[in-house]
Amino acid sequence: MSNELVTIQPGELKFPFKLKQQSLCSFQLINNTDNYLVFKVKTTSTKKYAVRPNRGVVLPKATCNVTVTMQAPKEAPPGMQCKDRFLVQSVIAPSGATVKDITSDMFNKEPCRVIEENKLRVLYVAPPQFPSTILESSEEGPAQKEVTGYMSSDVSSFTPVSKDLNELKEKLFESQAKISKFTEEKSAALQQKQKLEQELALIKRSNHERARLGFPFLFVCFIGIVGIILGYYFHS
Repeated sequence: MSNELVTIQPGELKFPFKLKQQSLCSFQLINNTDNYLVFKVKTTSTKKYAVRPNRGVVLPKATCNVTVTMQAPKEAPPGMQCKDRFLVQSVIAPSGATVKDITSDMFNKEPCRVIEENKLRVLYVAPPQFPSTILESSEEGPAQKEVTGYMSSDVSSFTPVSKDLNELKEKLFESQAKISKFTEEKSAALQQKQKLEQELALIKRSNHERARLGFPFLFVCFIGIVGIILGYYFHS
C-alpha cells in the first residue's frame, strides 16, 4: 500500500486465529518524503487490540515497525470473517519533532494541512500445524491410527510438543516487543542527535558572528589609542 507520504507493508493485518490464545502481526510504515512525519493508528475495536506504538515520528526516508496484538478470542466469528478495520493517519511535522510534540490537533483536517489516511483490514488465517505423524505399532498391540497436531489430545507424546510450542510463541512475543522498543529508542536517539547537531551549528554560527564583529571594535580602539599618543607627542 503506497501513497504520497507513506508506504505501508503489508496492506492487510493477518492474525493466526486460535480460540483463547493471543496472536500478533506487524506492519512497516515507510516515510517516502524528505520531511519528518508523525502518525497515529486507530481501530474500530479498541478493547480487542493493542498497538505498539500507536503513534510516533518517522524520520525522512526511514521506517517504523508497528506491532498489533489481538486479545485471545472467546469464540470464532461466523465464517471466520472479521469486520475490524485499522486507520493509519500521517501528516508532515516540523523538523526535529519528537513523540512528546505530537498533539491531537496535528490530525485535525484543515485547508492548509495534508493528512494522509490508509485503511487496513483484518484477516484471520489458520495457525501453522504440525506435519502428520504415524505411530509405529508395538510388538504387543496393533498399529495405532495416524494423528495430526491439534487432533491428538489422546496421545501422551503430544503434550510436551504443545508445551514447547507455547513457550516458543511466548518467546516470539517477547522478542518482537523488544525489537519494537529498540526501534523506538533508536528513532528517539536519531532525533536527539539531529537536534544536537542543529544546536551545535547555531553555536558555531553565533561564535563566528561575534568574532567578525569583535575585530572592527578592536581596530577602532587601536586607532584611538594611536591617535591619543600622537596627539600627546605633537602637543608636547
